[in-house]
Amino acid sequence: MDWTALNKEEQIEQIKEESRTQPVLIFKHSTQCAISNAALRRLERNWNAEELAPLKIYYLDLLSYRNISQCIAESFDVEHESPQVLILKEGNPIFVRSHLAISFDEIQKLLPSKN
Repeated sequence: MDWTALNKEEQIEQIKEESRTQPVLIFKHSTQCAISNAALRRLERNWNAEELAPLKIYYLDLLSYRNISQCIAESFDVEHESPQVLILKEGNPIFVRSHLAISFDEIQKLLPSKN
C-alpha cells in the first residue's frame, strides 16, 4: 500500500479538499494495540489498488499524533476509535469503521472499480 503519512493538523484541510476530486481513506492506527495491528495486516494483505478507483490513502500513527486524531474526530464529527478507517468524499465521511469491522471487501463495495 502506498500510504501517505498524516502527521500535521494542517493536512486535515488538505484532505477535505482532496476528497472533493477523489475519495480519501484515513487509517488511524495504534501501534501498541493487537487489534489495530491485526486490522492493519488484514487490510494490507487484501489490498488491491487495481480494484479501486483513484483513492488517496493516509496513515495516522495515533500514539505519536494524538492531537491529529482528536482533530479528525472534531472535523468529521466522528467518535474517536482505534483502529479506525474513514473514507471521505466531498469533504465528509461516507464510511467509518473500526476494529475488526475494517475490511477491504467493504471498502471495495463502496468505491467504483478502476476496470
